[in-house]
Amino acid sequence: MSSSFTLKKGQHLHFIGIGGCSMNGLAMIMHHQGYTITGSDRVASAFTDHLESLGIKVYIGHEASQIEGADAIVYSAAIKPTNPEMTAALAKGIPTIERSVLLGMISGHFKEVIGIAGCHGKTTITSMLGLILLKAQKDPTVHVGGEVEFLTGGTRVGHSGLFVTEACEYVRSFLTLHPTIEVINNIDDDHLDCYKDIEEIASVFDEFIHLMPKTGVFVANIEDWRVAELVKTCPVRTVTYALDEKADYQAQHIEYDGYGHPSFTVLDHGKPVQKIQLGVPGRHNVQNALAAIAVARQLGVPYDCIADALAEYRLVARRFEFFGEKDGVKLFHDYAHHPSEIRACLQAAKQTPHKKLWCIFQCNSYTRAKTLMEKYGKCFEDADEVLVPDIYPGRDIDTGIVHARDLVAEIAKNGTKVEYLPTFEEIRDYLHAHWQSGDLVVAVGSGDVFKKVRIVLE
Repeated sequence: MSSSFTLKKGQHLHFIGIGGCSMNGLAMIMHHQGYTITGSDRVASAFTDHLESLGIKVYIGHEASQIEGADAIVYSAAIKPTNPEMTAALAKGIPTIERSVLLGMISGHFKEVIGIAGCHGKTTITSMLGLILLKAQKDPTVHVGGEVEFLTGGTRVGHSGLFVTEACEYVRSFLTLHPTIEVINNIDDDHLDCYKDIEEIASVFDEFIHLMPKTGVFVANIEDWRVAELVKTCPVRTVTYALDEKADYQAQHIEYDGYGHPSFTVLDHGKPVQKIQLGVPGRHNVQNALAAIAVARQLGVPYDCIADALAEYRLVARRFEFFGEKDGVKLFHDYAHHPSEIRACLQAAKQTPHKKLWCIFQCNSYTRAKTLMEKYGKCFEDADEVLVPDIYPGRDIDTGIVHARDLVAEIAKNGTKVEYLPTFEEIRDYLHAHWQSGDLVVAVGSGDVFKKVRIVLE
């Protein structure tokens, strides 16, 4: 639906789905750059409330009349052609701009654009780096795909020429960016609803690194062999990081406190230079921190400033987020939905004090359940018991290709205790009958599990 359109200050841009985490951030950026912004969404939220506090008109509900006077329409992938505002825009010939295309346009206005890519860890690395650059008084514009404590939602509008953004591979959207520094944290078999296989995914990341100018810098996690392969053919200077492989930036002497928060010493080209204490749990966050450190050093940020920022950093919303406690049992939720993410989440949970580790897993896609079935079966080894409700359909239509019972059978096949409980009411009742004080419950999934799982605290 997108069409060519030249941005000029003073234009009126109307955002359909303005309450989305990325969309509201882009609306904020364009508002601060001198554009007239309006938007609409199905429901009011903290995001829409904040936009209105900036003087942006937000309509609740979608009506054709609400696009009146717009020079262009900005829409997200969630917006269908049948949306009344989209239908009206197409009928009137108003240019339409897909969210990622606008993000690419925005990135072209900055001198230094840092694109944080990878199938896992993007939001954490982007927000870690954003906080480091804020502490270093670099005054960056930061755009992430999640709610972050030190940002307004997921976006901060700065006044320098520095832009830090997530670079998402979904439907090749990161190919619209104009990056000068890129991070690739990993390449995995995610988003198989829009890619044929992992080889096609890897080829798109190869395209991504070729977007940079000759003066660009590729910051690569060579722990991931597919990322390491990209280093061999990369056309720009490469900086590497890793936990267990020899790299430019490494972590040494990793230790955990009683809450699973790691501390470590940074090795900079083999030399111990700085002790880092993280306020977030898990070995995977050591790796995420190394990525942020590697980029920060390319921008001249001193190590003491990096250490202070990372000690202060707290998790993005829905990343190992504490929801509450009942009967002496703590409940957390994590956005993890790919097997690699779930494994990392449970490894982090295992480092925290507990008696029994429960995991509630709601798969968010029939396609993902089918294509990653074997990997799902093997990723729960750190959980003592897994509870699986019916699959959340997400973007999919249930064609009967797979059922939650199939996931349960695959998990059981690998020796993990698992129960199929179709509804969250049944999960609540089961937990209340079986949990004991000191247990830990972690709910994982990217659908609406974060809403429904709160019922277990009732």
